[in-house]
Amino acid sequence: MTTTITRVSLAPSARRAPSARVPCAALLDERGARVILGATDDPLGLASPVVPSATSMFGPRGVCAAPDGSLWVSDTGHHRVLGWHRTPTQDNAPADILLGQPAFDREGRNARGSASADTLNVPTGIAACGPQREGLAVADAWNHRVLIWHTRPTQSQQRPDVVLGQADFDAGVSNRGQDRPGAATLFWPYCVSWDGARLWVADTGNRRVLMWNGLPRQHGAPADLVLGQPDFAHRDENGGGAPSAASMRWPHAITFPAGGLCVADAGNNRLMLWRRGAAENNQRCELMVGQADVHHVEHNQASYYPDAACLNMPYGATVAGALLVAADTANSRLLAWRIAELTDFDVNACALAAQADWNSKGDNRWLPAARDSVCWPYSVAMQGGDTLLVADSGNNRVMLWPLAVARG
Repeated sequence: MTTTITRVSLAPSARRAPSARVPCAALLDERGARVILGATDDPLGLASPVVPSATSMFGPRGVCAAPDGSLWVSDTGHHRVLGWHRTPTQDNAPADILLGQPAFDREGRNARGSASADTLNVPTGIAACGPQREGLAVADAWNHRVLIWHTRPTQSQQRPDVVLGQADFDAGVSNRGQDRPGAATLFWPYCVSWDGARLWVADTGNRRVLMWNGLPRQHGAPADLVLGQPDFAHRDENGGGAPSAASMRWPHAITFPAGGLCVADAGNNRLMLWRRGAAENNQRCELMVGQADVHHVEHNQASYYPDAACLNMPYGATVAGALLVAADTANSRLLAWRIAELTDFDVNACALAAQADWNSKGDNRWLPAARDSVCWPYSVAMQGGDTLLVADSGNNRVMLWPLAVARG
């Protein structure tokens, strides 16, 4: 029997030069996280049983720090939000506030009932919002809605003030049961973000990003702008055509580098950037990180191993001063770019955390969890000027990890 070997030649844009010579600074303190919440005390670093309590977490996907020093986590797998009045300074500090469940030892979608003002179903993105960031917004993904507290909760089971995506708190159907989306409907919203004047939502299941001018005050208020689709009535993958500078496949994180806009389009393995923000429906982005051009969307630019310029399902992104930081989720690493250097496609990152070098990947570096490793980090956010918050979803924990590189 004769064996035939077929050689596959990658497209030019998919053939990557080795990253060994690309300078690599440490993004985060190499000693690891200063504080870990939801972690196990097992000396082998093995995952704890995910029994709900005031200290445990199950696949957290969202984290944010508020100006008053409080800390908030979407404990996604337990279908609840946890809050700390002050940022914890010790590992496994118990939460002070519980939203979405009647008690810390309870779990289940919608508290094992139906959607209401008191329940959550796969909460993910979470953000401080409002004119002084005095409120709180939560993307309640599988209830296809966003919940808004105009003033941050100060006690457990405090009800939200407004719901978006639904007409009232008791509904939880995608796109309100309609065949097509509209300006007031949602389908799996996985991220919510506030730019100081506007509310942004990654309406992931509808493959679009929505924006509201100001903080909505009425239930079911329609969005003012849509990106990723030609209008509010469409929800096709990549706008129904080939990938482009306007289309999206699986939008997640939203952040605002240097007064612009960045959307982590995880399904297309890229970050989309609008330098001066977006003011028109379906506006094309000007730059991308993670791909060589607007047409290619492969994981790691069609390579098995990553490098300094590629991404594999980036679910998280945030701004740390002059740096754009991404959670490169499927590569289990964290990357940063200097925002001033993002003037063209295919720019190399300048700093790395959680892996040994640009070409390494693997959950916890294929080892037990450590203070300086991650497993499918789902979101990142800043706390103060020197600490990165990491929702380390695969390790069932949140990390408070000091920066090692200068923010400026």
